[in-house]
Amino acid sequence: MSRRHLLPIGVLAFCTAVDLISGQGQVLIGLLAMGPLVAAVVLGRGATIGYGVVALALAVALGFYDRQYTGEAVLGQSFRLLGMVVSGAIAVLACTLRLRREAALARLNSEAATSRAAVQLAASLQRSLLTEPPAVPGLELAVRYLPAMQHAQVGGDWYDAFPLADGDTMLVIGDVAGHDVAAAATMAQARGVLRGIASTVTGSPAAVLSALDRALLQLRVDTLVTLVAATVRPDRDGGTTTLTWSNAGHPPPVLAAADGTVSVLRRPADLLLGISATARRTDHTVQLTPGDTVLLYTDGLVERRGSTLDEGTDWLVQALTPLAGRPLEQLCDVLLEGMAGAVPDDVALLAVRVRG
Repeated sequence: MSRRHLLPIGVLAFCTAVDLISGQGQVLIGLLAMGPLVAAVVLGRGATIGYGVVALALAVALGFYDRQYTGEAVLGQSFRLLGMVVSGAIAVLACTLRLRREAALARLNSEAATSRAAVQLAASLQRSLLTEPPAVPGLELAVRYLPAMQHAQVGGDWYDAFPLADGDTMLVIGDVAGHDVAAAATMAQARGVLRGIASTVTGSPAAVLSALDRALLQLRVDTLVTLVAATVRPDRDGGTTTLTWSNAGHPPPVLAAADGTVSVLRRPADLLLGISATARRTDHTVQLTPGDTVLLYTDGLVERRGSTLDEGTDWLVQALTPLAGRPLEQLCDVLLEGMAGAVPDDVALLAVRVRG
């Protein structure tokens, strides 16, 4: 017998003893109603019903001892027994509600634990994918990622940089809609598919994004994705470096020239990924000289409460102007200074500089 049974048994034994000690004619039968009520707090529904039946049987038996089945006492005894039945029913109802509440709490705790585990797993996956950029002759690369504080450090922003077979380097900055485990999973899927496409599809960034758009729709990825894919091609004769990019609804790259001027590479942005497999994709090209820096970023960098994205972009230009000559790692650190843990959205940053 479980120790939890000791309490209702003790209550019934105590009430019976009190009634017997009080002597015949002292009606204390109503105290027995506490037995099933106590059982309802600590035991299951079946045990509560059992203690209700035991309490009723004791009340019937003690009625004979207390001489409650003669004369006018019968009516009062009948009401007392009816009260025992009602109290037993109330105890069973209370027990049922308690068990339902406990089951709901257990389910919520289990779901919360599962959710936390999924968030730990997604965060680990995200960190494993946000790798350090490769070493590229003639280029300097720097990357940063800041999670939004209110989104459990899991989101859909990412950066990537990897070499291509023709000697170019591909740069990617992307943002999957949402700030949860699903967004992180979609990000991982989009990143992997894009890498596979870029290694097999010959052509420009626009061709890669067109193939990625078709692949995401075929895979039934129904989440919207904004993305800038770019290739950097150093001039083989040591002259200018060519940056070619295609923009799928993403904030435009920013160019901090070696002479200190900062400009936004505003070009008409194409449709977001995930809407149409036949969306037209366009390439844009700019020539870079030694010392030039191009910044790719997600919208969390330029989002400000009460301000438009254009105003945020203007802020970025002003912030970059005095930083144009700084070492690239220092430039990224100063640009993000004070934003960690306080940004309303995730921030991913990818900076590339042509070495002098």
